[in-house]
Amino acid sequence: MQLVTPSLEHLASYVQTLERGWSADSARAALVAQEELKKIADDAGAFLASQIDREARGEPVTLPDGSQVARLPGLRRWLWDGEFCGVIGLRWQPGTEALPPYCLGHIGYAIVPWKRRLGYATQALSQILPEAQALGLRYVEITTDPDNLASQRVIEANGGVLHERFIKPESFGSSPGLRYRIAMGPQIEQNGNGA
Repeated sequence: MQLVTPSLEHLASYVQTLERGWSADSARAALVAQEELKKIADDAGAFLASQIDREARGEPVTLPDGSQVARLPGLRRWLWDGEFCGVIGLRWQPGTEALPPYCLGHIGYAIVPWKRRLGYATQALSQILPEAQALGLRYVEITTDPDNLASQRVIEANGGVLHERFIKPESFGSSPGLRYRIAMGPQIEQNGNGA
């Protein structure tokens, strides 16, 4: 498995996944899948370009409750093993590790159901950490749910340490969450091979 920049070469496989009703946005999966299919049909090049938005020029982000907030600089990579397997995203605010309250973490990932339990999420997180470090981040925060043991294992396998238990903002349903931190440093280069 490798991370790839979203491109025309990989787009057909991504479209097939959206057509199955999957989306990286688990709270609004079917709706987001349809929205993305429309954007791809209207202008595939613009859709692909929107996956890398280092200047936060894209449209606002819709939260699970339907409210919209300003986009942060960010980028997405697709997981690829000969076909689309999932997505991992990195977002940040220039010059600081701080994130606005509506952004739960620097990194988010989602694996298609038929590619889970293959270690792909662990590999993807390992592969994107050097990009976070290259941005000058001293650490990244990743959140997950208390009952999502698989995600907790992915984060911990990449050096994540539980930073806090918290209640998500109302726009995310006011449910409990866990916030992990992964410190940037020499271990990123050693772990960069996905081991």
